[in-house]
Amino acid sequence: MIKIAHISDTHITSGEAYKGYAYDLIANEINTLDYNLVIHTGDVTNDGLREEYERASYELKKIQKPLIVLPGNHDARNVGYELFQKYIGPLNGIYEWKDLVIIWTDSTIPDLNDGRIGGYKFRWLKEKLEEYSHKKFKIVASHHHLVPLPDTGRERNVLFNAGDVLELLLKHEVNLYLCGHKHVPNIYSVEGLVVANSGCTSCRKTRKGDVNSYNMIKIKDNGKISVTIKRVTEDIHKRDFTVKKQRIFIPRKKRLFRIIQISESNVSDRIYFREKVLKNAIKAINERYKPDLVVHCGDIVEVGIERYYKKAYALWEKIKGKKIIVPGHNDITYLGYELFREYFGEPEIIENENFTFIPIISAQYETPIGVVGRIGQKILREHLKKYEDTFRVIIMHHNITPIPKSREIGFLEDGGNVLKILTDEKANLVLTGHGGNSLGMKIEQTPIVNAGSISWELHRNPFGNSFNLIDIYEDMIAAFEIQATWGSRKLLGIWKIKTEMPWD
Repeated sequence: MIKIAHISDTHITSGEAYKGYAYDLIANEINTLDYNLVIHTGDVTNDGLREEYERASYELKKIQKPLIVLPGNHDARNVGYELFQKYIGPLNGIYEWKDLVIIWTDSTIPDLNDGRIGGYKFRWLKEKLEEYSHKKFKIVASHHHLVPLPDTGRERNVLFNAGDVLELLLKHEVNLYLCGHKHVPNIYSVEGLVVANSGCTSCRKTRKGDVNSYNMIKIKDNGKISVTIKRVTEDIHKRDFTVKKQRIFIPRKKRLFRIIQISESNVSDRIYFREKVLKNAIKAINERYKPDLVVHCGDIVEVGIERYYKKAYALWEKIKGKKIIVPGHNDITYLGYELFREYFGEPEIIENENFTFIPIISAQYETPIGVVGRIGQKILREHLKKYEDTFRVIIMHHNITPIPKSREIGFLEDGGNVLKILTDEKANLVLTGHGGNSLGMKIEQTPIVNAGSISWELHRNPFGNSFNLIDIYEDMIAAFEIQATWGSRKLLGIWKIKTEMPWD
């Protein structure tokens, strides 16, 4: 077994931001306990200044264990990334220990709070994951977070290319991603990847009056990983995980419901709107797939004007059966807020025997940035509790998980709190449609499926224009992406239903 202390965001400085007594308490505890290794995921200093690095070099020596230290966005201020290498160590590196490899990489952008593992660093990370693919346990560490975090205010500082990084880590079966940055301790299971954020070790800036903390990580030989949040007040929160084994599930029980998920049709009279592709997809949906419900996750028109809505409504009416649509940010530009209601009505909850479909509005006027809001979050939680005896499907426009090949700037500004509600209340399925690319991913017990663009040429999907086919069986959910022109199919995800369902 290997035991790792994960600290972060010490913010060492001569000013009031630094709580030296908290750092000493945690450093002494680490020295006393049987840790094999300590990983510091950045923001060692507060402003990247020489005197801060000089003090940090002294303070870090108090930790009498092997120590890996990463740069954070505060360390990169004032050309501090050069001082980091002089006083602390390399910005990127590899650490091997028995069956374990730790790969750390610099995610900072000088003088910005945002992060990125792009260009040559992304290629380097990919090469190292391939080189060490034989290792039983793989840890990647960086400063910035991969998925939205709760209780952090406005979401903005996720990695710009978080979708690509997350896709890379999952593809190479990385077991653990360690990060800091937002001063909030949090643990998520993302498919087979454990994402552990450390709170701040010795900074005064905590969230919601929280106290300083660090994470204790145990990696056992039998494949189990435990992550424990240890606060200086002795408040402890522990999670245990088993390393996920690759398996192929085959539906063996009855299919109960079929959903077609569409997004970003962006109906208009511009050349970027591929009307023939949309008509071809509608024909296939009606004649071949015959769904129980068609869901459109927003941006049904490119711009909120009358003639686009009239055209979109005529096309939408060609789809047979039950339908539900939530507005995207394009839909409510100009007069779109009123036109959406006029043509498609207010999105309402649909109950269908054992299923409940809950629309959540995230689009805002004249901006691609979305928000559910504190009242919306309360309503979301209430709906999930009210219908907890059914299979609950949440439908919204903005993506919650980062999308590959898309620049992630926190499109849902309260995405961290929304994701926390969805996972806490164990939503059975979440459907989103922003970002121009498809994705299927399970966070905790909640599968989240994003739809690419069905008929807009300016998309980010190498598979082309597409829509999603989601089949819900008694024992599992299967999500496929369907190429809108040729009908070829690609698996997005298959997830077992582990909780008790109303049909059990």
